[in-house]
Amino acid sequence: MDSLTQIVLGAAAGEVVLGKKIGNRAMIWGGVAGTIPDLDVVGKFFLSPIDNLAFHRGISHSIFFSVFAALILGWLVHRIYASSYHKWIATATKVLAVLTITIALDFIFQRIWSGTIIPTILLALSLSLFLFFHARKRYFKGTWQQPQASLRDWQWLFFWGLFTHPILDCFTMYGTQLFAPFSDVRISWGTISVADPLYTIPFLVCLLIAARFQRYELKRRVWNYSGIAISSLYMTFTVINKQNVNKAFETALTEQGIDVNRFVSNVAIFNNLLWSCTAESDSCYYVAQYSIFDEVPIQFNRLEKNHHLLKDIDTDYTVNKLRWFSDQYFTVIPIDDKLQFNDLRFGTFSGQGQGADDYIFKFLLTYYEGKGYEMEEAFGGPPEGKEEEIMARMFERMWGIKKDKI
Repeated sequence: MDSLTQIVLGAAAGEVVLGKKIGNRAMIWGGVAGTIPDLDVVGKFFLSPIDNLAFHRGISHSIFFSVFAALILGWLVHRIYASSYHKWIATATKVLAVLTITIALDFIFQRIWSGTIIPTILLALSLSLFLFFHARKRYFKGTWQQPQASLRDWQWLFFWGLFTHPILDCFTMYGTQLFAPFSDVRISWGTISVADPLYTIPFLVCLLIAARFQRYELKRRVWNYSGIAISSLYMTFTVINKQNVNKAFETALTEQGIDVNRFVSNVAIFNNLLWSCTAESDSCYYVAQYSIFDEVPIQFNRLEKNHHLLKDIDTDYTVNKLRWFSDQYFTVIPIDDKLQFNDLRFGTFSGQGQGADDYIFKFLLTYYEGKGYEMEEAFGGPPEGKEEEIMARMFERMWGIKKDKI
């Protein structure tokens, strides 16, 4: 799931574990724990593109990491709060946070106000002033109280903040290597999009309201548990909805006399209404889209596998990594002297596979004699310049095709 959702879930978990003892600090540290597994994105700086693909949602999203990191991080935070240098450590950490936020938002500012650094400077000054007065009031004036939490309390908080992250990711199509390093099997239930406002926004609102109450107030726990309950009920709906969608696809395949060995369904981003299906036969794939509001039969489109275009398909390192990643749901398209490897689990924008740009998740491969294939680039989402057009078409399609529009 997206970073905001993981922060909210981690914060809610932290509140459950330690909110009554340490108040909003439990939410903050829970949110930190919920973010940590996704720091595996740093792999792109020291791994090849293909190895980074396997590294993401790997060991950092495993049960093993949740236990091991919780022991270490819980001990570290406990020692920081007990240290006589706590105020300096806390201030340095918040300086680092200000720098991180400034750099992250500068990336956005440069796309809105290209060529100017004024918004970034204003942001940096504002955050620096806030940090100065906050640190002076909290750490260098008045009386600061050490949180009344034991070593085990901190370790328990970090475990649940870390562990809920990969469990939530298992509900997406990308999946996680939950049992790494002992197994590279990706657990993927594919019931929810990587970003779904109906899951995140109610959860976030309840968490923010809970944070406004004192740690000992019952209303604080009621609001936090309400957020957890609402998000859990919605997740339950996505599981049931996927089962109904799968039945619709299976029925349509049978009625149309399409004999397949297996199929996979995946939901479009930002909703749980519009779904894609990729069904595999011995010779080809069949792809389709389906909205739960459709009033017309599901239409399947045939796609050639083109697996024969790949050299050394059973022995090439890059190809085998991609085959593992895509769970063997893939087609190949020639583009000049390169090949485009399309991961069909994520479907196509049109539901038809019309051209190279129609595939949601794809990889560009170049073959080098004596070395094999190298993954040049990975693409996820709409092609550059077509984002608004494709998103508008998706939102229109998710409300279904009516009989009177045929």
